[in-house]
Amino acid sequence: MTDRQPHPRLLVFAGSTRAGSYNKLLARQAAESIERAGGRPTFIDLRDHPMPLYDGDLEADQGLPDNALVLRRGLAEHDGLLIASPEYNGFITPLLKNTIDWLTRPHQGESGLALFEGKLAGVVSASPGGLGGLRSLALTRQLLTNIGVTVLPDQLAVAHAARAFDDQGRLSDDAQQQKLDALCQRLVDTLHRLRG
Repeated sequence: MTDRQPHPRLLVFAGSTRAGSYNKLLARQAAESIERAGGRPTFIDLRDHPMPLYDGDLEADQGLPDNALVLRRGLAEHDGLLIASPEYNGFITPLLKNTIDWLTRPHQGESGLALFEGKLAGVVSASPGGLGGLRSLALTRQLLTNIGVTVLPDQLAVAHAARAFDDQGRLSDDAQQQKLDALCQRLVDTLHRLRG
């Protein structure tokens, strides 16, 4: 992080490629909250950055996929992350795990983990179920911590997601929106303090 950026920059994405993903809706709402909080969000859709399933032989033969390099450059330009993590059978999605696996690979003599050092993250989830993807949040938190990211203790799990968003894709419950706003504000404020 440098003093050249007056506003903390945050990379925002969901661990889903589905066009109608509730977690994409939540990630977009988080990006708006981050901007209101004084941060500079960059929302990306992982559907636009497809990568093969991580394979050590493929890496040895061809190096990192082009989209992994694009995401590495993008992540390097940001101070932190906001990840909306769907829950598949009680776990994080293969897409999210595969993305992290490729991004943590060494490249041109630099450790992949170096890319994540000093980063701060917030995690949220949405699910049609009653727990709102809560189990995926614990695993996302564990994964990020394992690679050196500091994860805020705040989190948001939006249950019954099929009816949690209005026709414009916004959270329809004011209390949930306030929780999301508070999480994003803390993320931005904490980055300001760390940089100061």
